[in-house]
Amino acid sequence: MRKYLALFERELKSYFVSPVAYVIIGFFLAFSGLFFYNVVTWFDRMSMQSMMQSQYYRQAPQPMNVNMMAIRPLLSNIAVIALFLIPGLTMRLLAEEKRQGTMELLLTSPVTNWQTTLAKFTSAWVLFGVMLALTLVYQGLLFIFGKPELGPILSGYLGLFLLGGSFIAVGLLFSSFTENQIIAFVAALATNLILLSLGWLSNFTGPTLSKILSQVSPIEHFDDFAKGVVDTQHLVFYVSFIFGGIFLTYVSLESSRWRGSR
Repeated sequence: MRKYLALFERELKSYFVSPVAYVIIGFFLAFSGLFFYNVVTWFDRMSMQSMMQSQYYRQAPQPMNVNMMAIRPLLSNIAVIALFLIPGLTMRLLAEEKRQGTMELLLTSPVTNWQTTLAKFTSAWVLFGVMLALTLVYQGLLFIFGKPELGPILSGYLGLFLLGGSFIAVGLLFSSFTENQIIAFVAALATNLILLSLGWLSNFTGPTLSKILSQVSPIEHFDDFAKGVVDTQHLVFYVSFIFGGIFLTYVSLESSRWRGSR
């Protein structure tokens, strides 16, 4: 456990040695803030139109659900932003070790490949969790000026955290295949886009294939979290997906260790 914590601390600190973490966090907050502004502006415009129509027709104004009309679209947009930016967090995790020649030291050190893999993964996951926590400022503004429900917000952020873990597992796996960070980034991003498109393709296929494609796509499993529904089926999917990515990365490292020992 001590070796894992030492590796975890080393990996987390390494993000802030270079400008990578600052750039990614900056873009993440900037795009999230832009979508928040657009969503809130649109919601305010819809509310004003509803009030004007109710006054014109002398009717009671239609209730506007801030969770459904503002928070849910915002969470979905944050999920898409994460899809594009998380490969930037994961591209260096193992590729950089190979490029600098320190991978051999890791493989021959008393640290196990499980500890290395978990330390790399959890450091990126914790950093993503910090990024998500920073966006809670936007939700706080909604509580100041409105009355959203807390439950769907908490479930939505849980879904975002698990979805981000899935993207990190994919990025970590591709980072273990190459020493080129750009290749690791592009491969992880392309895979994330394919997983996203599976949910879209499910709308144009038969019922059997549509269900299969929906079950495979991590984005599709996120929708219920954004609605305030925490289903064990989705939890099991994300845990299995994340574990699968970590396990395949471990197998990749074991393969490298075995080739290096020959």
